[in-house]
Amino acid sequence: MAVDTVREEQAIRRLIDSLLETYADSHSPDDIQTTVTAVRARFDGHPVREFVPILVERIVHRELAPPAPGSVIEEAAAAVEQPAAASSRADRRRAARGAGLVIDRRTLVGAGAAVMVGIVVVALVTRDREPTPSATPAIPGPTVVRGVVGSEKLAYFEDARVVEALARHGLRVEAQPAGSRQIAQSVDLSAFDFAFPSSSPAAERIQRARNINTKYTPFSSPMAIATFQPIADLLTEARVLRPGPVPTFDMARYLELVNTNTEWAHLANNTTYPVRKNILVSTTDPRTSNSAAMYAAIASFVANDRAVVQDERATQAVLPTLQRLFAGQGYTENSTQGPFQEYLAAGMGPSPLVLIYEAQFVEAAVQGRTAPGMVLTYPSPTVLSRHTLVPLRADGDRLGRLLSTDPDLQRLAAEHGFRTGDADRFAKVTAEHRVPVQPDLIDVVDTPTYDTLEALLDAVAKSYN
Repeated sequence: MAVDTVREEQAIRRLIDSLLETYADSHSPDDIQTTVTAVRARFDGHPVREFVPILVERIVHRELAPPAPGSVIEEAAAAVEQPAAASSRADRRRAARGAGLVIDRRTLVGAGAAVMVGIVVVALVTRDREPTPSATPAIPGPTVVRGVVGSEKLAYFEDARVVEALARHGLRVEAQPAGSRQIAQSVDLSAFDFAFPSSSPAAERIQRARNINTKYTPFSSPMAIATFQPIADLLTEARVLRPGPVPTFDMARYLELVNTNTEWAHLANNTTYPVRKNILVSTTDPRTSNSAAMYAAIASFVANDRAVVQDERATQAVLPTLQRLFAGQGYTENSTQGPFQEYLAAGMGPSPLVLIYEAQFVEAAVQGRTAPGMVLTYPSPTVLSRHTLVPLRADGDRLGRLLSTDPDLQRLAAEHGFRTGDADRFAKVTAEHRVPVQPDLIDVVDTPTYDTLEALLDAVAKSYN
């Protein structure tokens, strides 16, 4: 009969992860892997598999860090190894007695080594426990950590591999999505352990309001623009797109077209998208969403003669341009997931240019959800959206530290398209899945201060009324 070893394999992987952390200073990963493989091989062929991971863990711990003579672990491992290797009934009886078992003759008749393994483990586990007068209490589950996050991170927290990695540390995250400006301004944070907006300005507001100094930035993502090859060809001829291995979107040239109300149909030689509507990048709602705020930061920098807006005079000077960029779009959604999903599903008809986080495009490509002809471009200049976790309680702080330091969680973040502190992780993911990205971001500008950016966005919001 075939043996289902799925759970055993999962348990062995968790064991190896734990051993790598425990013995990082004394043993190499190869040594640990080799030891686990060798010990596990001792139980090959035994049909009773439930206790194999426990046996392997005990023996490996003994071999990697030998305990003092007479300890429970040494006795357990010795008792386990004897039945696994014993070939006679007398050997098995001596092994059982060494484990503190009394097994009558009828028990041993016809019992294979695998059954003895199970019996010995049960005895050892029981022996390690203190006797209790009542029933054994239930094992507590993982600590639930509740947070409100930018929608582009929801897929990360719902990834089964992320869930498992957090569970190994005793945590289970319940994430509620919201626009980053909503998180900073209108969401009641009293019910949450952490807030995880998509930019440092939004996080700064939360920190100010709640007098919190701690923050974590486990990953980041530059702003990008998703389009389609026919649109890219049109905009290349119009000098908005600069061709290259990864095309760049010239914001200065684009704003010239916006400020003159240029329509798609006005572009020369346009036979692929002759639509009578203004050339505009589709964004989210600047009143609620961080991505729209980052877009305003980019556009205001360019409109202010490539300088960060810092005062009321500059704010008023760039405001007409920002109002055209946003109010001319009509209805906009609260988070980037909406327009990006429409981009993936509906094609270039409704939205030929969509502002996104680079991570969204990379994640979709890794998951096979992009199609030929979809093009990723980078605004020139762009801004780096630093996804910043603000801990509101102790469990949120623990999560922030794990997301920033745990190798598995950082690796999985890269697979979801985020740039972490290790650039090689991100480069490996994009190379394996052939996603053309800018490896080195050079033309990156700072955002205005929180107060200045808020003043800009509030002024833009009034144009919606």
